[in-house]
Amino acid sequence: MAYLYNTPEQQQQMLDVIGVESIDQLLTQVPKELQLDRPLDLPAPMTELALEQHVGKLAAKNNVDRVCFLGGGAYDHYIPSVIDELASRGEYYTAYTPYQAEASQGTLQAFFEYQSLICALTGFDVSNASLYEGGTAVSEAAFMAMRVTRRHGKVLISEGVHPEYRHVLETYVRNLETEVVTIPTVNGTTDLAKAKELIDDQTACLIFQQPNFFGCVEDGEELCKIAKEHGALSVVSFDPISLGVMKRPADYGADVAVAEGQSLGVPLQYGGPYLGILACRNDYVRKMPGRLISMTTDRNGKQCYVLGLQTREQHIRRDKATSNICTNQGLLALRATFYLSLMGPEGMREAAELCCQKAHYAADQLTKIDGVDLMFETPFFKEFTLRVEGGAEKFLKRAAAAGFDLGPELSQFPQAPTSVQDGVLVAVTESRTKEEIDALVAALA
Repeated sequence: MAYLYNTPEQQQQMLDVIGVESIDQLLTQVPKELQLDRPLDLPAPMTELALEQHVGKLAAKNNVDRVCFLGGGAYDHYIPSVIDELASRGEYYTAYTPYQAEASQGTLQAFFEYQSLICALTGFDVSNASLYEGGTAVSEAAFMAMRVTRRHGKVLISEGVHPEYRHVLETYVRNLETEVVTIPTVNGTTDLAKAKELIDDQTACLIFQQPNFFGCVEDGEELCKIAKEHGALSVVSFDPISLGVMKRPADYGADVAVAEGQSLGVPLQYGGPYLGILACRNDYVRKMPGRLISMTTDRNGKQCYVLGLQTREQHIRRDKATSNICTNQGLLALRATFYLSLMGPEGMREAAELCCQKAHYAADQLTKIDGVDLMFETPFFKEFTLRVEGGAEKFLKRAAAAGFDLGPELSQFPQAPTSVQDGVLVAVTESRTKEEIDALVAALA
């Protein structure tokens, strides 16, 4: 939104409406020791033209010509320019959360459309109106599974789930009796035999990631089957773009699907804020966290939208609350709505195919370099793990010096298995070109 200054006359008009005589009087409630007793340390005033030129020079200091092959949960996918244009409209950009439902029909309809698109994407019956981000969504799904199964003793989670997501879950249950048990991985994917051994009638859910943190494709059907055989829910943390070419979670038997929605039209923006996705079968809708927007008709028979379900402490008795999640990522859910509606099934498939083809081309070329190998001989989608002889640190520095960003190194995640600590992730999205991949390989060869 453009910045518009206010004049002393306008300030006085506002003070008159409030009923105070001056700004100083307005701020009397702020303790004196917290008030700044000098002018702000700002340069002298500039004309608009001079200010634009000054800011332009500052912005030019940013290094914006680097090529991104970074992965590990946030990806440099292409964002159609129309998304920025639509999402920056004042009625969307400045909208507060829709507490007054009747006054926010446009916002409520946007969330309803978001939910419908997420249901189409995942194959499930119902989606909430978003959560904070991917890690929170995993934890909320685990608590949801406890409510559904009425089992609070154990949660199984694969070692192939993002280490930071697992850390968030362990933090959530730290002061509860729930035990978080990690299923080890073998050759980059969840050890199915160990999963069968660890699951029991106290297990609320089995959580895995598809494709997993190492980029490998899991046997989703078998993992869901193991959970079902023991009365536990299966929870999958999926890559939204991957569903352009891979089976939808509901189609291979998952009960709950969660995701980090940054890939759906949200820029990288230094790690957040991002978008948590959660969808499930209709059987579990009343155990779902967050808010659910419904479509109905008013007393005049006109179509309208309402907050249909919002079972948090602020609205119902604490012992009946499903979660203390107090809001949703409205603007980012809106961006995902624009993205999904613009891309459509064909666009999602094309983006996914480009990611997959370019990632495999990059892996083929990078592994021709002496001392560089794929860490796992398993199918992958857009991300893969390399093992570099002698360690990845020098490898990454050489890439960085040539203008390419790779990673992260797996050694930066204490919860990653010790057997993969010398690995490094490489992600290739549809945004990368063959020339960029070839240039990366040439720089590292």
